[in-house]
Amino acid sequence: MKTSTKVLIILTIVLFIPNIFLIRYLTSAIIATSDGFIFNFSTLSYVALGFLIAFLISFIALYIVFLKSLSLSNQLFFSIFPLSIIYGLFIVYISQINTLEDLTSQSVRTTLNIEAGEGYNSLLWVLIATILYLVLLFILIIFSCRPLKNVEKITQKLGDGRVKFDDFRVGGNKQFQEIEHSLNKINYIYKEKDNKIRVANLEAQKYLPKQILKFLGKNNIKELELGNQIQKKASILFCDLKSKDAKSLTLEENFNYINSYFKVVAPLIKRFDGFIDKYLGEGVLAVFANPESAIECSHAILKALDSRNKNHKSKFESRICLHTGVFIFGIVGDEERKTPTIMTDILSLMGKMQEINDYIGTRFLISKPSLDDLPQKFDFNYRYTGCLSLEKEKLQLFESLEYYQKSKKEKLIKLKNKFENGVRFYNEGKYKDAKECFEFVLHYVKDDNPSYVYFNKANEKLTEIA
Repeated sequence: MKTSTKVLIILTIVLFIPNIFLIRYLTSAIIATSDGFIFNFSTLSYVALGFLIAFLISFIALYIVFLKSLSLSNQLFFSIFPLSIIYGLFIVYISQINTLEDLTSQSVRTTLNIEAGEGYNSLLWVLIATILYLVLLFILIIFSCRPLKNVEKITQKLGDGRVKFDDFRVGGNKQFQEIEHSLNKINYIYKEKDNKIRVANLEAQKYLPKQILKFLGKNNIKELELGNQIQKKASILFCDLKSKDAKSLTLEENFNYINSYFKVVAPLIKRFDGFIDKYLGEGVLAVFANPESAIECSHAILKALDSRNKNHKSKFESRICLHTGVFIFGIVGDEERKTPTIMTDILSLMGKMQEINDYIGTRFLISKPSLDDLPQKFDFNYRYTGCLSLEKEKLQLFESLEYYQKSKKEKLIKLKNKFENGVRFYNEGKYKDAKECFEFVLHYVKDDNPSYVYFNKANEKLTEIA
């Protein structure tokens, strides 16, 4: 039993004792006559009235505490039963009041204006008492059943999987307190599971990018199933590390060297809303939803690597190629280890593009489908570098000029048409015209690697013809 309840019991008993001795002063102050009641209160009568009111308040409060300790069915019974007894006694008394001849009954008849032989006022008082009884009955039922509404709301939330990080509050009697405790236990279990899923997702995101879950239309890793796949247009970026320094390193040094390269590249891919699909030795295969994000990411990677190289002895030389197309993303592996990946022969194509990157000395090659998929407002400088021959078609390739230093970039932009004409002449077998074009470019930009490679190839072709 709570301390407050014990205090309330003691207070009720303490107030009840004076009422035993003082009640006579209160009854003597109310005098029944044939013309109604006369009130003649003395000081002791007012004291008796005060103690009676205090006792009734204390008793009602104690009775409410008693009701709260009961189950709902018992609470309804013990709250409605006393009220019904009072109502029943009043109805019986009113119906029989005209037959009673005692002085008190005469006073009541006069006060209520009930005349002998006329039942109109009696019925009126019965109606008033009935309405009051029904109103009080309604209030008692609403008060007793109010927690049911809270239980309904809570169960709806839990049924929909919505957890609350604070405890639920039901209110009501002891029975509802037990229900509240049970609902909070269920809520706690939900929170624990929710936290475990969140932690699992955070851990999985270290190895499984959340973007690929979006690609597959899933919310978390537990929803992945073998065979899930989706066909979607995406931009694939292949970023490869090329460095002479790595050859002179020990196995451990080489491992640390590659990891330090990934620490530069991986965060930038994530920042531009891409995700790494594969780590391929010294390179990464990353996926982007659109080519503009991939292009911006590539420029950021090249600039970050150049900035890093200024302060380190070991240099990073990276080459990037980008292609856009429709690819299949799916889940492969077995039930114990499921791996989401891009399911295509894109590695073969990216490998060929990277070979051209290495051969002509470019750092960032972009396929024509990637350029075609760019929005019109996206503006950057590039130049045509040739075609990659595939089984069924030729894939046009372009070099971004944005990663060059400002002075060199401005010269290359001005010489763009001359360079592209040289490439076209070379592809058409007009090697002399091609050589002149590249010679013209090299006159202004001596360190332009693609022009230098094309110039030498054109010169070799002319020597072979001669």
